[in-house]
Amino acid sequence: MFIGLYLVTVLVPDTLGDILVVVGSYVSVLLFGYGITYFAALIGKPLRQHDEEIYLVLKAEKKRQKEHLELIASENYVSRPVLKVTGSVLTNKYAEGYPGRRYYGGCENVDAIETIAIERAKQLFNAKFANVQPHSGSQANSAAYRALLNIGDVVLGMSLEDGGHLTHGHKMSFSGQDYVFYSYHVGTDGFIDYEEVRRLAREVKPKLIVAGASAYPRKIDFAKFREIADEVGAYLMVDMAHIAGLVAAGYHQNPIDYAHIVTSTTHKTLRGPRGGIILTNDEKIAKKVNQTVFPGIQGGPLMHVIAAKAVSFLEAMQPEFKEYIAQVVKNANILAEELKIRGYRLISGGTDNHLVLVDVKSKTGMTGKECEALLEKVNITCNKNTIPHETEKPAYASGIRLGTPALTTRGMKEKEMVEIAGMIDEVLTHPSDEALHREIKKRVVKLAQKFPTHPHFEHIQ
Repeated sequence: MFIGLYLVTVLVPDTLGDILVVVGSYVSVLLFGYGITYFAALIGKPLRQHDEEIYLVLKAEKKRQKEHLELIASENYVSRPVLKVTGSVLTNKYAEGYPGRRYYGGCENVDAIETIAIERAKQLFNAKFANVQPHSGSQANSAAYRALLNIGDVVLGMSLEDGGHLTHGHKMSFSGQDYVFYSYHVGTDGFIDYEEVRRLAREVKPKLIVAGASAYPRKIDFAKFREIADEVGAYLMVDMAHIAGLVAAGYHQNPIDYAHIVTSTTHKTLRGPRGGIILTNDEKIAKKVNQTVFPGIQGGPLMHVIAAKAVSFLEAMQPEFKEYIAQVVKNANILAEELKIRGYRLISGGTDNHLVLVDVKSKTGMTGKECEALLEKVNITCNKNTIPHETEKPAYASGIRLGTPALTTRGMKEKEMVEIAGMIDEVLTHPSDEALHREIKKRVVKLAQKFPTHPHFEHIQ
């Protein structure tokens, strides 16, 4: 009965399959009674029968991802193995602690998985120590701060409007509330002003300097940051969340060679599951980090996500990943140049990485929020973003941030970037032309269909 019910749920489509599943469930209950048989029937249902409300929303999101051009710089498409492992039986396992030192039994398999993830992270980024348990980049940053700082300590980080992250000292973030943050900025050319960093470091004597950004399109000189940190006796922390894939592929200076501690997400350019990691070459710092992550700020690790991290680390070691990152950078450069040709001011004048920061207000007169909404109408997804010397509130902003990782994963190259830049410009320079918007939306969907998302998206049932 179990086998028959399973085959019905898998092989028989839609309405007929739904009827047979329900009938089979009741027959199973009548023949064998309640208990495991009833439970098996319940969990054996496809999602559309088990929870239609969630199924319909998930189906809509699948359609959105297939038919939209994803230009949010922090988003990507994971591989089928990563997606499969994220939804695996490891979801069921609780495993507080670390490999060999758990507070629960039955952890021999998750111990092996976490050990593999740690070793692969160390190998990928040439680090001596790695913690793969942080649930997110913000959790990783929180753990790094708590491992090195006391409440009220002075920290120097990049301002939000110049490209920094909320966790780099914004007053609405725990970072700006728990520690005394001072901010450095970019110069009039859009590049980090390292002399300002040095001057501020000498003035405020920070215990920690944070390098890294969420909207900075240029390479960061980690060696220069370390030089400044050493000069004032500060720790150097690098948040490489956005550029981790570029670092792994050798397209950006590796911060582990300069920083006391490195944090990152595992999605974005690294193309793994949503999560965080912490790296260091200092054994004492590694011990503090481990104690801070658990039991300091987290309980049980997400073992299904850690397994998916391990898979993505292996993927990032392959030659194909280097080719992918090379194309990500090429695509970003073409997108930047095409927008410049069309009269848009780019922060720093271009890009060295995967993202382009565009001042849309100076050309269109519209806020970043308005431009984001207009592009969303034609199935082009991006995000509003503050720019240096911002005059708008963050909720409105003067810029938009565009990234190429997701479109490159779909197989798009330079030719498509030229076409996309043209469509962006058409929409933003004709904000009230509904007929044009409808026509461009059709072009966007047609282009998206030429470069499908992963086939395994079709298996959501």
